[in-house]
Amino acid sequence: MREFDPNFAHTVYFWLKNPDSQEDRKAFETSLQKFLDNSAYAKTKFIGKPPKASRDVVDGSFTYSLIVTFESAEAQQNYQDEPPHKLFVEESEKLWSKVIVYDSMTIQD
Repeated sequence: MREFDPNFAHTVYFWLKNPDSQEDRKAFETSLQKFLDNSAYAKTKFIGKPPKASRDVVDGSFTYSLIVTFESAEAQQNYQDEPPHKLFVEESEKLWSKVIVYDSMTIQD
């Protein structure tokens, strides 16, 4: 993992169709890690899963989360278009039922 870049954060939540399938989880994790290892643009690369919720405001309904940071919105767009990202989507989209993306830009000048 490289240093967190505060300019642009890309947070993605995935809900797998079969979250109890160890085979699906392994396939998803392998494809996602391969993609991140080969991305020319992603800085911070965090793959997570929900902890046991301790408060009502915590949404733990997702299967995996991904937090990636970029030096700019342009770098994030290049990431979307790069071959490793396209291959990840091609390999893994059959595994998920839902994806939500939250992009954020810094409030710092």
